[in-house]
Amino acid sequence: MKTEVRQAAVITVAVALGGLLLGVLWWRLAPNVPLVADGQAVYLKDTEGEQAVGVDGTFTLLALAFGLVSAVVVFLVRRRGGVPLVIGLTVGGLLGAVLAWRFGVWLGPTSDVAARAREVGEGVTFSGPIELKAKGALLAWPIAALLVHLGLTALFGPRDPDPYAEGGYPPPPAPPVS
Repeated sequence: MKTEVRQAAVITVAVALGGLLLGVLWWRLAPNVPLVADGQAVYLKDTEGEQAVGVDGTFTLLALAFGLVSAVVVFLVRRRGGVPLVIGLTVGGLLGAVLAWRFGVWLGPTSDVAARAREVGEGVTFSGPIELKAKGALLAWPIAALLVHLGLTALFGPRDPDPYAEGGYPPPPAPPVS
């Protein structure tokens, strides 16, 4: 059991560190949200634009892909599975998603929109900060990893021995004859 817990801790850390790569990809691939200031307030340049939703969607799709890849890698490394391994994969995915979110926000444009608007001037378009408004997207990585690992284990994992095979349990008693 100690070995399984140790391996689960290593998997947790390795998967969580993958969040740095997810954060960089999110920062680079997420659409820019164009903002413009009029001297009094800051507005969306395109009020019907879908860039803000695209930021959340980009994070979610990338997190799903990271969940799939991390589950496949963990399954290939440790085919036997085990509860500590699955917990480590899930916790690592959640930590990785949170790390990616915070790292992507840190890499992106400043979140002080008013100062940025004053800096660029009135009527000039500038990029708003990347924000994850749909916090449920943080669960995409761990849930995808959990489901993919479960599926791989069910399809390709080692099988338990058949208890009714030779040398196993005796067959059940025959029903009474009336």
